[in-house]
Amino acid sequence: MIAKYSYLSHLRCPKCDAVYNSRQRQQLCACGSPLLAEYDLEQLAARWKPGDLSGRAPDLWRYHELLPVERPENVVTLGEGMTPLLPMPFLGADMGIERLFMKDEGIIPTGTFKARGAAVGVSKAKELGVRELAMPTNGNAGAAWALYAARAGIRATVVMPVAAPEITRNECAVSGANLFLVDGLISDAGKIVGQAVTARGIFDASTLKEPYRIEGKKTMGLEIAEQFGWELPDVILYPTGGGVGIIGISKALKELQTLGWIDRSRKLPRLVAVQAKGCAPIVKAWEEKRTESEFFPDSSTVAFGINVPKALGDFLVLQALYETEGCAVAIDDETLLAEQGKAARMEGAFICPEGAATFAAARLLRENGWIGAEERVVALNTGAGIKYPDTVRVDVPILQPGQFL
Repeated sequence: MIAKYSYLSHLRCPKCDAVYNSRQRQQLCACGSPLLAEYDLEQLAARWKPGDLSGRAPDLWRYHELLPVERPENVVTLGEGMTPLLPMPFLGADMGIERLFMKDEGIIPTGTFKARGAAVGVSKAKELGVRELAMPTNGNAGAAWALYAARAGIRATVVMPVAAPEITRNECAVSGANLFLVDGLISDAGKIVGQAVTARGIFDASTLKEPYRIEGKKTMGLEIAEQFGWELPDVILYPTGGGVGIIGISKALKELQTLGWIDRSRKLPRLVAVQAKGCAPIVKAWEEKRTESEFFPDSSTVAFGINVPKALGDFLVLQALYETEGCAVAIDDETLLAEQGKAARMEGAFICPEGAATFAAARLLRENGWIGAEERVVALNTGAGIKYPDTVRVDVPILQPGQFL
């Protein structure tokens, strides 16, 4: 029998276990929960082995059997995926973590990890016949989806807060998307998009309101496993706003366990959800041992990408933390900006503020003993620092022509 391009089986609700047809457009479950893509892992395990990846292109589509696009002609790509997993020896020594690594998403198309979710989400939308989509965004996701939608020939409508980084506004505008700004937060943008979806029947590409963005994000977990030779790290730290990344990484590692590609007898990495103190609903819920978070009022942080006061998939984030014996940490803006500077000076890495928060969290967890000195630790830098020029303030001396230094 000829192997399939994708072993996608169906969609499942993680709350009520309802099953949905993956060959039809789906949004949320009738119970209000996000839907998750499921694969025929038993059949795939018998047909697909790590050696089959040899010779494939170094992008996320190398894992197409474990992705939801069923026909290769529907793949919409800008070359995303297989970002470097870099040792950070100097920053690690400064923290007291001997084996500190950075998964650097700043070099991916559109400059952030959001390109992964956009690539897979837009490709599946194309396969399902979607002609127009809409979404709220804090900036980077909207930019990625607008650009990938343009490549796919899909019309995009994007609503973002006026305070979102200007470069992301420009990315949406230059792509030809219908761009709107709202004088509020992403939650306010979400309400406006929801009204448009209801009134006009547009496909809702909001975070976790379609099932496939998470499948693109999970490829970060697949890559980390492959890059470590299918031996997992001890700790993975991830900046958490909507939470899709940490949910996706957790999903990827469980699927690899089921396939037998990683040792089923060993514990999965402890997952750490990193938030800003100015917007930390997941941290508060974890500290209170809750299964869902509460709306975080008056949220504000320089790490704009994680300024999400209430995530639709919060219960899945918290589940991933509890299942892996992980934790949630909040970092103040002053501390994460200081860590951003240290990463640049010590390692030559200009990381985004959200990524800087993960390194600051690693430092804190090493100080309190939660992370051991010899543990292998991966911090996710989710974007390029150059997309946040306002996080760096410098007073540069001006020389006159011919003046000596």
